[in-house]
Amino acid sequence: MNSIAKLSRVALAVALSVGVATTAVAQETSSGIRGNITGPQGAADAGAKITILHVPSGTVRETTVGQSGQFSLSGLRVGGPYQIIIDSDRFEDTIVEEVYLTLGEPYTVDLALQAEQDVENIVVTGRALSGMAFNERGPSANFGAAELQNAPAINRNITDIIRLDPRVYVDESAGDQNSIRCAGKSPRFNSFTLDGVRVNDSFGLNENGYPTERMPFPFDAIEQVAVELAPFDVMYGGFTACNINAVTKSGTNEFHGSAFYDYTSDSFRGDSLEGEDVNLGEYSEKRMGFTVGGPLIEDKLFFFAAYEKLEGANLFDRGPIGSGAVDEINITQAELDEIVSIANNLYQYDPGQIPSSLDNEDEKLLVKLDWNINTQHRMSLTYNYNDGNNFTESDGDNDEFEFQNHLYERGAELESWVGVLYSDWTDKFTTEVRIGYLDLQNRQNSVGGTDFGEIRVETDDVDVYLGGDDSRQSNVLGYDLFNVSLRGFYYMDNGHELTFGYEREALDVYNLFVQHSETEIRFDGIENFRNGFADSIYYNNAPSQNPEDAAADWGYALNTVYVQDDFDYDDFTFMVGLRYDWYTSSDEPAENPDFVADYGFSNTATLDGEGLIQPRLGLTYSLTDDTTLRGGVGLYSGGNPNVWLSNSFSANNVLQFGQRGRSFGYTDGSRSLFDDDVVYEGLEDGVPNGPGYGVPKELYDAVASGVGDNFEINYLDPNFDIPSEWKLSLGVTHIFPDNYLFTADLLVSRLQDQAIILRGDLEQIGTTDEGYPQYDSVREPSFVLTNSDTDSTSYMLSFGVAKQYDNGVDFTAGYAYSDAEDVQPMTSSVAISNYTNRAFFDPQEQVSSTSNYNIRHRFTATLNYETNFFAEYATRFSLFGALSEGQPYSYAFDGTGSEPYVFDPYLDYVENIMEPGAERNEHYGSWWGKLDLRISQELPGFAEGHSASAFFVVDNLTNLINDDWGILEQVDFPNTVGPGDRAESRVGDASLYEIRVGIEYRF
Repeated sequence: MNSIAKLSRVALAVALSVGVATTAVAQETSSGIRGNITGPQGAADAGAKITILHVPSGTVRETTVGQSGQFSLSGLRVGGPYQIIIDSDRFEDTIVEEVYLTLGEPYTVDLALQAEQDVENIVVTGRALSGMAFNERGPSANFGAAELQNAPAINRNITDIIRLDPRVYVDESAGDQNSIRCAGKSPRFNSFTLDGVRVNDSFGLNENGYPTERMPFPFDAIEQVAVELAPFDVMYGGFTACNINAVTKSGTNEFHGSAFYDYTSDSFRGDSLEGEDVNLGEYSEKRMGFTVGGPLIEDKLFFFAAYEKLEGANLFDRGPIGSGAVDEINITQAELDEIVSIANNLYQYDPGQIPSSLDNEDEKLLVKLDWNINTQHRMSLTYNYNDGNNFTESDGDNDEFEFQNHLYERGAELESWVGVLYSDWTDKFTTEVRIGYLDLQNRQNSVGGTDFGEIRVETDDVDVYLGGDDSRQSNVLGYDLFNVSLRGFYYMDNGHELTFGYEREALDVYNLFVQHSETEIRFDGIENFRNGFADSIYYNNAPSQNPEDAAADWGYALNTVYVQDDFDYDDFTFMVGLRYDWYTSSDEPAENPDFVADYGFSNTATLDGEGLIQPRLGLTYSLTDDTTLRGGVGLYSGGNPNVWLSNSFSANNVLQFGQRGRSFGYTDGSRSLFDDDVVYEGLEDGVPNGPGYGVPKELYDAVASGVGDNFEINYLDPNFDIPSEWKLSLGVTHIFPDNYLFTADLLVSRLQDQAIILRGDLEQIGTTDEGYPQYDSVREPSFVLTNSDTDSTSYMLSFGVAKQYDNGVDFTAGYAYSDAEDVQPMTSSVAISNYTNRAFFDPQEQVSSTSNYNIRHRFTATLNYETNFFAEYATRFSLFGALSEGQPYSYAFDGTGSEPYVFDPYLDYVENIMEPGAERNEHYGSWWGKLDLRISQELPGFAEGHSASAFFVVDNLTNLINDDWGILEQVDFPNTVGPGDRAESRVGDASLYEIRVGIEYRF
């Protein structure tokens, strides 16, 4: 036999390139091989037998060439190497060797068999794709073993990898959160899948998009990861921003594995910024883990396991004036000492110290089994576990200051299972059956417990917080997700490949969220705090005074059917499909009779019965051997956080009620919380009798009788439509002389029926001379989750270039321009926060403006070099650089009170009202640039086939070189700036360099 294969220059260059984002890959866990087999004169070699051999595991798949000369096999493991064996009765038998497969991207073989006497001994060998997929119809990036192993991934998180794509911005301003913004869109509209099971934040609380505090599976378990912004395969769903798709490694016929350990501490962290020394808390952080895989039964049954553990610390780099903290807040140590003294002596509460660091942990385990049942059937089963926590600030802006007991622990425990059965029923018909289950138990616990409520002391420039955070006093979340997927693939003799399927994803949620169940008390100044004169008092609870009775227990199922045809016509490859999603649910919010009487309809609307048809069209055109064009159009939906729906189940003035101190004379300066006639209820055993520990009796009794004040009903618009987004993509890949690979993509999207929050009770009664509308509340106070009547159009244009040299050097460079818009940024979990945490001229307006999440200009580049300084032991250098324009923001003022809208729509003391003529987010923040570096040195192992390496990673190398460089200045949440305020503040955590050192062993 001889080996011969024909690849276009574009395909070959892509296969050898590194790190440039280009084309799309499907939302799958596998790959495939398709091809066209002819004889010397171009006639189809119908009936030739095709054998696909996965060399590491001995897995064999077989099919035959159809009448048109084409064949296709799907459901293959990613990676390789594979052999493609063509057994012909008429022509020379041929083997294509060293084939490596990319996630979801079919490997195409265009092979002309020849008579034996004419054969040239040509061998084309491949390698694992280290940068890109090829020959699909939409912008994406695919990252394989090279990036995962060698990129400066200091967080051991795929965010460290996918940020290489300039269209993906990872926000590094919030510690471990690392939220992912694709094409200028909210991270809440992303979707994340692992081995085909959705492991994104299905409830919508976390900025990082994960259901857990960090990536919920071991970093070394990943085989490949892809980011898809506009794929046109109908199997995609559940997102409108981007889909992040990862598959895990599998065992083979040889035992293999790895172990690692890395370490960092305050000694490996920068200690000066812009010429000034900064004080860091003492801490150390270590991570360790291992992988192991191999055969249980050779050629038949395989296992793979990965474990990872972190023992680290959360740093709190804020302090008063003169403290030398990384971020100094505009309050003196004397003022803080006075507040602590009052809290201890008068309120009998210790607020804790000024936080510096708190220990955290994270533990992950993944186990996978692969079973070659026979040549027609293959099964895999994956189990994943993660439990980890962080300690975080809830009020951490630069005009706020928290004592340690006001911090809270964020944590989550996750378990997931997924089983997949791949079956070849005939040469033409293949099926895939997938069943998955995920269980998530979320924790949000105040560091100081919940015996004492939240107290806010408002000084001239800074609000000081002590006690248990108001949103964590009664906060429990758990949900489980069950999904089933039935897919079929039928390959016709005429070259058409049909894809069809049914999927169902059922979500069940338990959400206990009662703010102020232990009270929140605000004081205007330290003296009022000393004397007990409150500015505001809030208390919420169920009438039974047991918050658990106010929990929302609900769920729904998302059902999907789809059909698609893939076919070639001349030099075109077409993908035409149709997808239909619809919701079913038997759960409804409790009906509020007062709401029905005022509004004339019920507050019990759900998504039950809502559906959306999503057409898709993608195409690829081979213009020349050096140039490929691609494009497509499709409709997408999904990614909307379910927490917005959950508010309708819990905030309906039936399960829980809220009361205010103003209704009982507590906030007009006539009553002190220390007056003898103030009676406190709801005291827990053993606590002092007083404010913070107890609830004033009048508020307590009112809630018990089901009477509420300042507690807006949340409801879903009965005419709510599923939000959706049209995406249009055009792209080109071209190979210049000397194999410089160039890509360009244009992505245009139009968001329609987008979800927004409005007041449901307001009617306009007039207009001010400046044009501000004036409102009156004419119905039961409410917030409605509804659709915007205004569409938003967004544009993204991106370019990339890559080159690999023979001397061990390779580089990529990319640029993306983004102009993304929305009507409301929808930054938060609760309705009032979504309504107030934005800039507007009219709080009820529907104006499409620049999105809070838009990063207008972004440049990225990688430079890699591998050489052998020491015999056969490789030394690798990997440098990553990014330069991004800052976040957009608006100038606004605080309109809390009756101005300028007459009715106070409870704007909650946020600077959010724009001056006449201003546009939301018309200003942009400062540019931020930095370099990250990884250097590794191979070392000898203990046995043949083993290897070791030592490495170190520098995050923000620019700051290590010069403490004036790599400084991140960023506008505070919610991207609004008050009159006379500084637009941006320094983010110390992201600005300081950090070094990690480690060792790794592979066998």
